[in-house]
Amino acid sequence: MSVFPLVRDFIESRDHRIMNRVHRWSAPQWVRMWMICATRGGDGWLWYALAVVILIFGGPERYLAVSSSFLAAGVGIAFFLWAKRLTGRRRPCDFQPHCWSKLLPPDRFSFPSGHTITAFSILTPLMLLYPEYNIEFSFIGLSIASSRIILGMHFLSDVIVGAAAGTLLGYLAFALLN
Repeated sequence: MSVFPLVRDFIESRDHRIMNRVHRWSAPQWVRMWMICATRGGDGWLWYALAVVILIFGGPERYLAVSSSFLAAGVGIAFFLWAKRLTGRRRPCDFQPHCWSKLLPPDRFSFPSGHTITAFSILTPLMLLYPEYNIEFSFIGLSIASSRIILGMHFLSDVIVGAAAGTLLGYLAFALLN
């Protein structure tokens, strides 16, 4: 007997338990606004704005920061598009309606979280090059990742795998270009 189905079932049961709790939680208004802003920031405009700020104020490592972040993000986007088609995992909002979030998902599939992969792939090189801003970068990445769960777009395991893959891609891109 293969171990994979047992592990998958264990993860899926916990994912669904968390989904049930999140989808019934009537979050305070400030949490709702924070999560919507975080997820919208992860749609792309935040990354372009951050690149402009780094190119203007980023010092001598600005080109390495932007190029390694965008290399990692590009590979991350290709990876999550491929992985989503391969796995075909349905989104939490397909299983159960959310009590307050009415956002529509950007595509049909859930695994892995593309927003999270992109956030961590971009932020990892920045954290390596600008450690004095690690708290701010961590806040951005964790806000985007958690927003995907809170808004009913992803399961916890989608976000964990997305964060791990994005971090790895960000580090590899930084190491390659450094």
